[in-house]
Amino acid sequence: MILPHDAIVAVVDGEKLRLFRNRAPAPNIRLVELDVPEIDAVNQGSGMRHRSVAANPDEARLREDDFAAAVAGFLNRMALEGRIGALYVVADPRSLGELRRHYHDETRSRLAGEMARDLTGHTVEAIEAALAKE
Repeated sequence: MILPHDAIVAVVDGEKLRLFRNRAPAPNIRLVELDVPEIDAVNQGSGMRHRSVAANPDEARLREDDFAAAVAGFLNRMALEGRIGALYVVADPRSLGELRRHYHDETRSRLAGEMARDLTGHTVEAIEAALAKE
């Protein structure tokens, strides 16, 4: 995969967001980690309409959905403010699905790609290697 120069890479799971910027000219990848503000995940996910019973998600899953929705809101604001030229999202499959439900059209238009993998606990080098294999 060719990741554009200056692209933002968001690595997300149900509890953590890591942001990177690609500082290498295409086709190379050299990710630099960016500071991430506190993400406030209060009842934003698609599960907020449900209560926890046998047929519905438990509280932990609802919290993860809320976090993913809050991350999508954060990425939407970045895109609308023009702080994202190209965006690549790496997230576990469940979080990726929740993120997609909440993307603004402007965010969607800036998506360079997605990867359904949980890499939040991996090193920058491991994330770069995974992106290079795509």
